[in-house]
Amino acid sequence: MRVIFLKDVKGKGKKGEIKNVADGYAHNFLLKQGLAVEATGGNMKALENQKNKEAQLAQEELENAKKLKESLEKLTVELQAKSGDGGRIFGSITSKQIADAMQKQHKVKLDKRKIDLENPIKSLGYTKVPVKLHHEVTATLNVHVKEQ
Repeated sequence: MRVIFLKDVKGKGKKGEIKNVADGYAHNFLLKQGLAVEATGGNMKALENQKNKEAQLAQEELENAKKLKESLEKLTVELQAKSGDGGRIFGSITSKQIADAMQKQHKVKLDKRKIDLENPIKSLGYTKVPVKLHHEVTATLNVHVKEQ
């Protein structure tokens, strides 16, 4: 019997796959548990429509990330910190502080986990910080730390 898997089934198939399985296995386990549906013409068309919709949403998400990248690279985030000799600041500037400053200054909401800051900023001046907007799109944000 040909079935369309609705969920991943270990050793049998992944979500969205169409496979032949034994009739008893399909009737007694896969269909009863809601893990698969019979591969009829209507179900096949529904699966195809769902895949098209997912692809379209992924494309829109990528376009939005590219637009956000263009706007982010024009912006500069300004932060103030107390500093000592040689331009070293007391404490450090973290990704959370950068995200909060973006929200306050430019009304752009960024998730702090998307700001790819390897080490906290510990000196005054300009720093280029990578921001991962999408698995294919990474923007560079200018952060200016000045003395308080």
